[in-house]
Amino acid sequence: MFTVLSTKFTPISPWTQFSRNSRTCFCNSPLPTSISSNRSFTAKIRASSTAFVEPKPANPIVVEKELGAGNNNLACPICFDQLTWSGDSCQSIGSTAGSSLQCNTCKKTYSGNETHIDLTAASGSKQYGQYVSPVTELFRLPLISFLYERGWRQNFLWLGFPGPEKEFEMMKDYLKPVLGGNIIDASCGSGLFSRLFAKSGLFSHVVALDYSENMLQQCYEFIEKEENFPKEKVTLIRADISRLPFVSSSIDAVHAGAAIHCWPSPSTAVAEISRVLRPGGVLVATTYILDGPYAFFPHLRIFRENMAVISGNHNFLSEHELEEICRTCGLVDFTCSRNRRFVMFTVRKPN
Repeated sequence: MFTVLSTKFTPISPWTQFSRNSRTCFCNSPLPTSISSNRSFTAKIRASSTAFVEPKPANPIVVEKELGAGNNNLACPICFDQLTWSGDSCQSIGSTAGSSLQCNTCKKTYSGNETHIDLTAASGSKQYGQYVSPVTELFRLPLISFLYERGWRQNFLWLGFPGPEKEFEMMKDYLKPVLGGNIIDASCGSGLFSRLFAKSGLFSHVVALDYSENMLQQCYEFIEKEENFPKEKVTLIRADISRLPFVSSSIDAVHAGAAIHCWPSPSTAVAEISRVLRPGGVLVATTYILDGPYAFFPHLRIFRENMAVISGNHNFLSEHELEEICRTCGLVDFTCSRNRRFVMFTVRKPN
């Protein structure tokens, strides 16, 4: 059962050490005036109809098989052909420095450094700088990357996020069909959920993927500080969410924590996720939404469109829009759990 949130608002210091990372934008986030601490976190599960349920403690989860283990599924972000390793094909933390991958179609070489492998289309460019949206650029700043798990993410509680540990417990039920396989933590930020996935032992391999070099640096540093961390199960990759560097139908699960509202084109990103998922593969994502009574505000759609133009991201998607994006990208069985502005949803790729 979820721990309770209160009827009184208790200020949260941005420097309080809670736990986790993910992604949302302070400047565009509608902040409620209070958060609860003695009120049960009620999840709304939506499939074909709406129902309110009280979450129950999860039963122990047993991993029975390794679905996608042992495969080299890295692909060229330009042509999506499988990449060939030069030298040892080791993808674990700390072993990517000096490694290189060759695309036999494009004849392009991608290289790794101490922290991650750069698999963006513009990788290797010396003068060209890829234009990105203001929100994407914000998370590339060293200061924001440093603060992410040191106060920034903790403020998501104001929007109804239950906290990383509870979110992790929630998503495990959604991920049961693909346990033992590989998982991408898309827009992983400083890697809080990537680390939870790796330490849980529920997946054969975890890819921590982000566009921000500084977020990946933070992820690497957090992992280095942990004792007995399974580094051999984690790869850090810099990539664009709209050009995922993976072979089609090679991934068992994708997680996107508090990220979709920061993507310049959610539909393009979800289409890419649909491409790389295996038949039966699962997407689990969290974000915050603006619907319900807010949907009756006059000119809300115009305001949302203007904000998208200014910020370069889509902060105010509704539940129905999320479901529609997934459906039009070939993903089915939309189900979601909600608490105020927080939503966790899951879909799967048809078999």
